Amino acid sequence: MKIRIKYVHFYTDQRGRPRAYFRRKGFERWPLRLPAGTPEFWADYEAAARGEVPPGVADREELQQPIKPHSLRWLCVQYKKSPAFKRLAPRTRRVRANILDDLCIKHGAKPFRMLRTRHVRRIRDDHADRPEAANARVKALRQLFTYAVEYDLVDVSPARDVPYLKSNNPDGFHAWTLEEVARFEEAHPVGTKPRLALALLLYTAQRRSDIALLGKQHLKNGRLVFTQTKNRDRNPVRLSIPVLSELQRILDASPTGDMTFLVTSFGKPFTAAGFGNWFREQCDKAGLPQCSAHGVRKASAARMAELGCTAKEIQAITGHKTLKEIERYTESARQQTLADAAVAKIEAAHRANREQKVANHAKKLAKKPK
Repeated sequence: MKIRIKYVHFYTDQRGRPRAYFRRKGFERWPLRLPAGTPEFWADYEAAARGEVPPGVADREELQQPIKPHSLRWLCVQYKKSPAFKRLAPRTRRVRANILDDLCIKHGAKPFRMLRTRHVRRIRDDHADRPEAANARVKALRQLFTYAVEYDLVDVSPARDVPYLKSNNPDGFHAWTLEEVARFEEAHPVGTKPRLALALLLYTAQRRSDIALLGKQHLKNGRLVFTQTKNRDRNPVRLSIPVLSELQRILDASPTGDMTFLVTSFGKPFTAAGFGNWFREQCDKAGLPQCSAHGVRKASAARMAELGCTAKEIQAITGHKTLKEIERYTESARQQTLADAAVAKIEAAHRANREQKVANHAKKLAKKPK
């Protein structure tokens, strides 16, 4: 059931994110904080209805003020003009720009040369309840001051020696189990779009951003040949992956789009975020709220490790730049495989020992006079 609130327009943007705007004739059009019904939402709604700037927007008015020379905000503006920033992938640019804007709301007027390591640590610790958000701020400041050092604006980066916080979820995204794959397949049979999506994720081990773009034009002589989306403009990774027979079977049995295998209900290609959100909904329908698209990639890498594939072989499929990332994906699987191998050796030793004892006992019996 859709929520209806007077003068509020709810919609989903092109990246699959929910949005809400206050729209009333004769009044300013303002974005409202979500979810609907929260105190923050009603605070924004009531302010907009009075013709005032909503609290969720008022904070950002700091970004409209004149820029003070050599302030942190001035440095952020210079960095956004730099080649290093422009070479970032579009999504990375947006995320980093949003983080820097948030920092400027609170600290933008301060001289950037006065920023010290203890200040960066405090900024990180302000978000300690959300380690990923805290670490994202540290990373953004590291990149910002790497630029400042390169262009002789400061001598040393104050963010260089600030460590990241440990994640609340050290294992990262939940990796699918064989039972979860079977449950999803039972809920979404061959010939449906969700089943095709799972097969593409499972049998290519690619990111959701690549799955959303794969299409018939990438099929060449029984292989998928494509350039990964991540770092495409800076450090592209070109892959050529054999199409597994099971994936080909599901492709042949499934309706697909013209330029991409997977399309929205409007017949258009998915965005990466839109595909991720849609696939999460399909997981929910299968009774798997803990599962996600990224978790399939992790499970695929772990499965290859369990089958004895080397790190280099796994890397040739996933396209990771470093083996360190492969080890992070496959550590649990390798631990289990190594433990099984160790126990097998122990069992073999015990078996050999028992057999030797039986043989020795038989020899003794044979030597006794009858």
